[in-house]
Amino acid sequence: MLTPRPHASQTHTANGPTVPLAVREGAGNPGGVTFVRPDRTERFYSFARLAEEVDQRALRLRAAGLAKGDRVGLILPDNEEFVLTFLAALNAGVVPVPMYPPMSLGRLDGYMETAARILSAAEAKALVCDQQVQPVLWSLTNRVHSLEHLLVSNRLPDATGEPIDLGHIALDDVAFLQFTSGSTAEPKGVVVTHRSLLANLDVIMRHGLQITPEDVAVSWLPLYHDMGLIGFLLAPMWYSVPTVYLPTLSFVKHPTLWMQTIHKHRGSIAFAPNFAYALATRRTNAAELARLDLSCVKALGCGAEPNHPATLRRFLAHFAPAGLKPTALLPCYGMAEATLAMTFNPLGRGLRTDRIDADAYQRHGAALPADEKHGRPTLEFVSCGRPLPGHDVHLVNEHGHTVGERQVGEIVFSGRSIAAGYFNRMAATAEVFRPEGLRTGDLGYLADGELFVTGRKKDLLILNGRNYDPQTVEWQAAEVPGIRKGNVVAFTRPGADTEELVIVAESRESAARARLGDEVRRHVQAQLCLVAADVVLVGPGELPKTSSGKLQRARTRQQYLDGTLGRAGVRTLGGRAQAWSLAKHLSWSFLARMQHSVKRRTRRFFSGRAGAGDTDV
Repeated sequence: MLTPRPHASQTHTANGPTVPLAVREGAGNPGGVTFVRPDRTERFYSFARLAEEVDQRALRLRAAGLAKGDRVGLILPDNEEFVLTFLAALNAGVVPVPMYPPMSLGRLDGYMETAARILSAAEAKALVCDQQVQPVLWSLTNRVHSLEHLLVSNRLPDATGEPIDLGHIALDDVAFLQFTSGSTAEPKGVVVTHRSLLANLDVIMRHGLQITPEDVAVSWLPLYHDMGLIGFLLAPMWYSVPTVYLPTLSFVKHPTLWMQTIHKHRGSIAFAPNFAYALATRRTNAAELARLDLSCVKALGCGAEPNHPATLRRFLAHFAPAGLKPTALLPCYGMAEATLAMTFNPLGRGLRTDRIDADAYQRHGAALPADEKHGRPTLEFVSCGRPLPGHDVHLVNEHGHTVGERQVGEIVFSGRSIAAGYFNRMAATAEVFRPEGLRTGDLGYLADGELFVTGRKKDLLILNGRNYDPQTVEWQAAEVPGIRKGNVVAFTRPGADTEELVIVAESRESAARARLGDEVRRHVQAQLCLVAADVVLVGPGELPKTSSGKLQRARTRQQYLDGTLGRAGVRTLGGRAQAWSLAKHLSWSFLARMQHSVKRRTRRFFSGRAGAGDTDV
């Protein structure tokens, strides 16, 4: 009789095995990975098949002329190609740089500029993409000095031989670079080592989620973003957790697919930002709800953006008839500079909020418990839980001094999960990665040891001598019927005597924008005693967002001041795509491809043999 293999919770620690070794050793484990395609068909890889494919693809990356430590950009919209190529890069010791794919043909100019900046900042030697997007990416070889190869993921050169000896991977080696989603003129690549990665994976899987052999993960999150990449690619692969991947755009177009897939595959763990819970609630009708059984769900993590208490309560109430337990909701807090997770709520406790006195918070930065008997205005924040074992959180004021219980300050994080800094950015690294810990730029307070995140320091609204978090205003504006929830931005503009409040929101009701603007103004004034100097309504998809879907307040403010709001096209694929823009980039890429071919042939002529560049497509 065969002895059952010990579970990863018994054998894996922050000291090893590394993710590549865990993937190879996990070949004997039951289960595997399922990729759901846009047409709803599925492709399954057992862990044995996955490990074999990753080993083979790692050899092919090496055969393409890539060596340990080389940085390689990955623009792979297809989840299957991304997972196999990313894991193969780790296996080969190549440093992958995940990048978001072009999402709008009408915004190719901006996309190509951003891609070139990221590849240049990473000093990338190669770019790996898929057949679908490679025709428009060739011009990057002329824009990025370090870029020698453009490779198609499923057309890498053939390779034979024994799998790569994974003993070459040390804990202090760089695993990958994670460029922050808001990267602009000077993109910052977070350096994630195998050491910080394993430290974070260990506390997530062992303590935060308490993973068992029965768990199944389901995710639609973009794999180029830290929550999708680390939380639902690297963490499940490290523990051999069966995982189901949905295309991100499939969820956006059909939000009910998320819960349907959890039902079908008996998923126990999923994570998403706040907006996804609002979307799933709004788009799942009674008939669809009646077909769901969500009693299998153990943890629904909520992070990556401020958590709205009312949104989460509505979600729980809406899906309760499908068997969703209220204890399943798991608000948390994290960021790329901390590798990923920083604080978790206790598993199985569910949503916990704190209602505080609004006046004390706005005037003095004090989060005093609300005394609702006297009808004073209040604010409500969601608990993000406590720091994970071996890590710590404290709050500091503008002078860097630690503040006390229920005093608002900047969140500072410490522990083994902190990344190694920003790649080739010494000044930026010194500013954020301090001896006392990671300066997050986020504001919050501690109450009974639990963290309540209130907003971003740089986004704080200062009006009439009081501090307001923009999301407080945005959430109230979104309560007006006709305003798209999760698509509102609040900021200030210079006024004649003081700063003035501006609200920009998306709405589908183009004919009623004047009326809606007045309703937003009245509602915000009634709820928050704030007068909006201007309310601007734009169409769906016209608010600028990061690649991970976060609102870009600074960019929205600048577009407002410049008078360019709504002129950059929409975010969705093919929405208002400009044919001339696509033709322009295809022409540039064709020229760059021809130039690259000439250079390759010249190298071959002078070297007298075919080089690695001959593998380029």
